[in-house]
Amino acid sequence: MPTNDLVFDPNLMYLTDGGLETTLIFHQQWELPCFASFTLMESDKGLVQLCDYYREYLELYRTRACGFVLETPTWRANRDWAEKLGYNDAQTRKFNVDAISVFRELAREYEKPGFPILISGNIGPRGDGYIPGQIMSAQESEDYHAAQIAAFSSANADLVTAVTINYPQEAIGIINAAAKQNIPVVIAFTVETDGRLPCGLSLQEAIEETDKMTKGACLHYMVNCAHPSHYLQPVIRGGKWLERIGGVRSNASVLSHAELDEAESLDEGNPQEFAHLHKVFIDRLPNLRVFGGCCGTDCRHVQALAETFVD
Repeated sequence: MPTNDLVFDPNLMYLTDGGLETTLIFHQQWELPCFASFTLMESDKGLVQLCDYYREYLELYRTRACGFVLETPTWRANRDWAEKLGYNDAQTRKFNVDAISVFRELAREYEKPGFPILISGNIGPRGDGYIPGQIMSAQESEDYHAAQIAAFSSANADLVTAVTINYPQEAIGIINAAAKQNIPVVIAFTVETDGRLPCGLSLQEAIEETDKMTKGACLHYMVNCAHPSHYLQPVIRGGKWLERIGGVRSNASVLSHAELDEAESLDEGNPQEFAHLHKVFIDRLPNLRVFGGCCGTDCRHVQALAETFVD
């Protein structure tokens, strides 16, 4: 079982970024087919835009006594999604390898002694982040995600983080593939407005099942792509399983996933209210250490979180 403290300093809070794709689409008017931001790495202009996006968060990190998790823009850089976008396996691997090296170099410009910047290879689900669709077995998931995880490992990523995962079998496969590459892994489940995963399991059930089947090999779990109010009740109910939640990346909007899919404008909410809604998580999640945002959030929301929870 990996030791979380070998990756994350237990005495530090960590910030990460906000809603990369929604920022690029709604604020900066980039077209992202299939919601795939990794494609911007193909051009100098796109790569500069990606780096500028992260620089805003890294400047915030510079002002706070915290670490930072720098997630690569590779959420869609897996075989099925890349194929839809016209890329073969070799090209997809290069995107994943290059992302680690590019953002490692960016981190060197900002990293402060005693406050590490972790480079995380970001993984998305094989299917839609909001709909389980065809559910893989754990072995099928391991086989499917192995290539992207191997690319991150070969490029010496500090960890991999799989986000918007919506059923345990996919999480289990990702964890097993990461274990074979000897790279630490974090799983972020997404939930609907009722606090349950799109597959119907409760957050508690998903975490406990995944831990059971992988012998607790995941560094920690996160919740992402859901408004804080959507997973408030499971947290309030309590339980030992809450000790396994180490991070949150919430949406700005209270809309459901289905409503967000149909939205033609961005619901940014209020950054200060957004941060305030997270206070209950600090009180009830003893190992919470990573704060960021997801759909609809930008640096204002993460700054509000930093002002509320980070020294």
